[in-house]
Amino acid sequence: MKPLERLRAALRKRRRPALTVSEERGVRQLHVGGEAIQSAMRLEDPWALELDYTRSMMAFLLFHPAPRRALMIGLGGGSLAKFFHRRLPGLRTRCVELDERVIAAARALFHLPPDDERLNVVQGDGVEMLEPECCDLLVVDVFEDEAMPAALASQAFFDAAWCALEEPGALVVNFMDDDRDFEGSLQRLERAFGGSVLCLHALRDPNVIALALKGAPPRISWWALCDGAEDLERRYGLPFPRYVHALRHMNRSDDGDLVISPGQ
Repeated sequence: MKPLERLRAALRKRRRPALTVSEERGVRQLHVGGEAIQSAMRLEDPWALELDYTRSMMAFLLFHPAPRRALMIGLGGGSLAKFFHRRLPGLRTRCVELDERVIAAARALFHLPPDDERLNVVQGDGVEMLEPECCDLLVVDVFEDEAMPAALASQAFFDAAWCALEEPGALVVNFMDDDRDFEGSLQRLERAFGGSVLCLHALRDPNVIALALKGAPPRISWWALCDGAEDLERRYGLPFPRYVHALRHMNRSDDGDLVISPGQ
């Protein structure tokens, strides 16, 4: 059996975890498989990114500011899908969610809009949607309680993700900062993307965001990043300068540049 076939078989065997929705202090929360919060929405502002880690995932715009086609594996309450739909009008987003109950909850309780020419939400296996150059932005945010399925951090998956991206393109993966296999996942991701991988801690949540870039320059000056961050902050109301600061703590730097591709 080929690696991708084994990966698909592993995903199909996953049990269906319990799904619950709670509300506290004006915030509605989705829980899948435990008490961990998988998605959250402030009832007074359902289109905003309520959780800090979802806001931090938008750091990909520092390197890929005008995506055209997004593939999102894992829907949750649809926070990122809604933000993309409202704030990135040039982007067409396809979301793939394995559990039809999650899609129903996002539609009924988390204000996920109906499908249109820029948003398409389907029930299915996200791995099966990975076709060569099918997107230029790939977002992976899949958890059961606080655990990422091992299949979605495998070498086969990351290799397929690289092939799925057009150039230039970006893969955004959400990890928990206490993931015991984080270093192994990062090594597999770097092998797939030739080392062009950056990481940043979410500003407040216990998450690490990995950005794997295809077709990016080997380095970019911190000055250019800071300048771009200020523009993005004005445009989206998110603290992009703080994301640049977070990038400084976890990545290679040389002569005033952020090193994206080592050895080049």
